[in-house]
Amino acid sequence: MTPIEKIGPKRLVVGAHYGTMDFIAQRVTAIIMAVYTLVLLVGILTMSGFTYAGWKNLFTFTCFMLPLGQILATLAIISLAWHAWIGIRDIWMDYVKPVGLRLFLMVLTILWLVGSIVYFVHTLWRV
Repeated sequence: MTPIEKIGPKRLVVGAHYGTMDFIAQRVTAIIMAVYTLVLLVGILTMSGFTYAGWKNLFTFTCFMLPLGQILATLAIISLAWHAWIGIRDIWMDYVKPVGLRLFLMVLTILWLVGSIVYFVHTLWRV
């Protein structure tokens, strides 16, 4: 195909809509984190005092026998990690050209994010 033939309806189009799911995932995770921030803000404003028991109740409250505080906090940290992964992955793909270094940085990022989630969940659910 000559350069002239690549213009118009005969052009070769690749890569269309590859980022749509990432775009939607970032918006959904941002909404989850915003809602959780509002829940935390309301909880902090209604807290009787800034004591250990008050902070513990902020993250361990229950509703209908469900540990809702822990579930919401876990959902928020998973959303944060997913949101961060999409952003950092795009940075690595856009600005790091050597493939080996890019792969190393992506694996390092995944390990750090998974480790952060495991540490958070372990800390939160043993309280």
